[in-house]
Amino acid sequence: MVAQFKALTTEISKGRRPVLLSGGKIVQTGGASAVADILISADGRIANIGTKLDTGADTLRVDVSGMLISPSFIDMHQHLDKTLTLPFTPNPSGTLQGAREAFAVYARTAEPGDIYRRARRTMQRCLSRGTTAIRSHINIDKDARFQGIEALAKLRDEWSGTMTLQLVSFMLAHPKQDFDWLDANIDAAVALGDVVGGTPAVSEAPDVYIDKLFAAAARAGKPVDLHLDEHLNTAALHFDAALDSVERYGMQGRTVFSHVSVLSALPRAEFEKIMQRMIDLKVGAVTLPAANLYLQGRDKDVLPPRGLTRVAELKRGGVTIAAASDNIQDPFVPTGTGDALEIARWTLLAGHLHADELADAHHMITAAPATLMGLQDDHGLKPGAWADLVVTDCDATDTLVAGGADHIMVFAQGRLVSETSVALAEHDPAA
Repeated sequence: MVAQFKALTTEISKGRRPVLLSGGKIVQTGGASAVADILISADGRIANIGTKLDTGADTLRVDVSGMLISPSFIDMHQHLDKTLTLPFTPNPSGTLQGAREAFAVYARTAEPGDIYRRARRTMQRCLSRGTTAIRSHINIDKDARFQGIEALAKLRDEWSGTMTLQLVSFMLAHPKQDFDWLDANIDAAVALGDVVGGTPAVSEAPDVYIDKLFAAAARAGKPVDLHLDEHLNTAALHFDAALDSVERYGMQGRTVFSHVSVLSALPRAEFEKIMQRMIDLKVGAVTLPAANLYLQGRDKDVLPPRGLTRVAELKRGGVTIAAASDNIQDPFVPTGTGDALEIARWTLLAGHLHADELADAHHMITAAPATLMGLQDDHGLKPGAWADLVVTDCDATDTLVAGGADHIMVFAQGRLVSETSVALAEHDPAA
C-alpha cells in the first residue's frame, strides 16, 4: 500500500485534475464510518460521495481500501506571532504574567521578517500533520504595534490556496492602559484582521475595554474571540459584561470565549447559570489544555488544579466547544508540535472526558471549530466542501485520536500536500 501511494504522490500533488479516492472508510457523525468513494473535482472540492460513482476518463483513481478518511483538522486558537520564540523569551516563573512580560520585551524589537519565518515554519508543521485552518491571535499594542499582524496578513494571502488563516486583532490590555491609544488605533487594527479579540482580565477597566472591543467589531461587521477569564479567581468574573455586550451589539452566534478557566473554580450552580446564558446567546468556547495545564495553579501548595475549564460539562451541556494548541514553543507553552491530535488527547485526558468520548475529542478539532470559525460550508465530508482530508491507516476515529497513524496523507483543497510513513521496527526472535 505504501509503495502505491509513493508512486502516486507526484501525480496527485500536481492537482487540478479529478481524483477518485475509492473504498475508504468515511468518518461520519459520532465517529462511525462507512465505506464509500470520494470524488474530488479539478477545482479541489468534493464533487460526490457514494459507491460506483461515474467518473471521466481523466480521473485519477486511488485505491484507499481499508483506510480511514477524516475531515482535516482545524486549530482555531494559536499565537503565530509568538511561536518558536522560547529560546529568547525566558519565563522563569512559568506563570501567565511571566510569559506576558517575557514576550513584551521581545515584541519591542521584533523584526517582521523573523515573525514571518517563525509563523511560516509552524504553519508548515501543522499542515503536514493534517491541519488546514488556523485562527491566530496577533498582539497589537504599544509594544508590538502592527508588525505582527502585518507579517501574518502576508502569510494569510500567500497561503490562501492551501490553508485558511484567520487573524484576530488581539488588542492587548495592560495595567494603566492608555485608552486614548486604543481608541486611536483600534479601527485600523480591526481592518487588518478577520476577528476582534482581547483579554479583559488584565484591564483596569474591563467593562469599558469589553465594550470598546465589541463596538469596534460591530462597526467592522466582524466576529469576536475573547481570552475570557484565563485565571482561577472566582472574585474576578467578566462573563456578565461580555455576555451583555453580545446581546447589546447583536453578536449572537458570532462570539467565542477562549480559555474560560475560571468556570472550573465556580460552584456548579453559578457555572450552570453562565453556561445556559452562553447557550441562549449562541456563544462558543475554546479550551487550550497545553497552556492552562502549564500556566495555571502554580501558587497552590496542595493538589494544583488542572487549570482547564469545565470541558466535559460544557460539551455535554450543549455548548459548541473546540480544543486548540494556543502557543507552541514560547514562554506561554514550551512544548508543541502543531499536531491537533495531540491536543485532542490532552483535552480528553485533562478535561475528564470518558474513553467512549474519543469521537467527541475528534469533533473538537474538526466540526466544532469549523462552526465557530464560520467555515462549516467549506469543511467536512460533504459535496461542495473543500477536499481538505486526512487519510490514515487507522481503522476507526477512536484509534486515530487515541494513538495516531503510522501512515498519513494530507489533502488541502484537493491536492496532496504531505505524506508521512513510519517504518515500523521488525524483530527477529532468532537474531
